[in-house]
Amino acid sequence: MTTADSQAYKSEQTIPETDSCFHFRDGLTTDALATSQLISQFAPDFCLNPDGSGADLFLQSVSESAEFSYLTDERYHFILAWHGETLAGFIAMRDLSHLFHLFVNPSFQRQKLASVLWQRARQHAAAQGHAGGFTVNSSLNAIPVYEHFGFQAKGEIVKMHGIAFLPMQMP
Repeated sequence: MTTADSQAYKSEQTIPETDSCFHFRDGLTTDALATSQLISQFAPDFCLNPDGSGADLFLQSVSESAEFSYLTDERYHFILAWHGETLAGFIAMRDLSHLFHLFVNPSFQRQKLASVLWQRARQHAAAQGHAGGFTVNSSLNAIPVYEHFGFQAKGEIVKMHGIAFLPMQMP
């Protein structure tokens, strides 16, 4: 059993949220494909070119093999929300302070799932002793979500590797 696998058994919980019932648990290495597939639904939101050209490095960084490597790396902590057999959403933190991924399946958006995942990630970071702030590189479409969470822009929009994002921080 990997570290990620053993952690998952410690934090499995089913919690009713709005009209649906989500099952929350830590990420497992077997979740790499599901997380990568969910992220790929949002690739057009990141890419500067509609066809994804120029974003090869970004797309490789969210591939199944890349997600697998994050799931096995102790610097990363994933929390997944499942609705039956469907990955409804997930969050991943790096080093307890950088919000690395936050994705909610379009079928489950506007149900406060992103807020619940963010709250759980913050609780996990605090339980691990993190008392500082948080950072995120927000896609341009997600800026209002992160502002709602209390993040503020900490620079200008960055365009590199075929994608655009806004560095943000929460004190």
